[in-house]
Amino acid sequence: MFHLHLPVIEKILRPMIVYLCLIVFLRLFGKRELAQLNPFDLVVLLSLSNTVQNAMIGDDNSVTGGMIGAFSLLAINWLLTWVLFRMPKLNETVEGSETVLIRRGKVDRKAMEKEALTELELLSVIHKQGLDDFSEVEKCVLEPNGTFYVEAIKPSPDEAQDAELLEAVRSLASEVRELKAQLQLREAE
Repeated sequence: MFHLHLPVIEKILRPMIVYLCLIVFLRLFGKRELAQLNPFDLVVLLSLSNTVQNAMIGDDNSVTGGMIGAFSLLAINWLLTWVLFRMPKLNETVEGSETVLIRRGKVDRKAMEKEALTELELLSVIHKQGLDDFSEVEKCVLEPNGTFYVEAIKPSPDEAQDAELLEAVRSLASEVRELKAQLQLREAE
């Protein structure tokens, strides 16, 4: 149960090598793999974890081997995060840049194609933000970490003031109608 079948250094290096390769592969295949998971993406991720399992642990199923492998994964993740935090240029290279998908209500079809996003998937993203149509979106960005940032079009100060004035006029017109109706009732009495 605690006897290692592989040398300790191999138990440490295997998960680290697989981790770094997965980071590179995910970067190469794009942010969409990190974005909202559809059933196909979920199957890929589950299969991927099973596929790399033996590469990380080898023929060793001991508790000690598992602990060393888990420690190695956590250590390489912490180390990479620490290095990227201290080297912003490297971080930008590793993470990539954001992709603007919608700007001022106009969908960028080339950006969607680059990220392999369908119009239906993008519409689902904006629906989750309470918006009904692309025309209501000021900006929609797919961030390097796979999350979406959606900003709604806000009315200009003049448009907001015009809407406020129109609502006030409607309210006053309603009150005037009510007063006229009350006066007609009094005159009829």
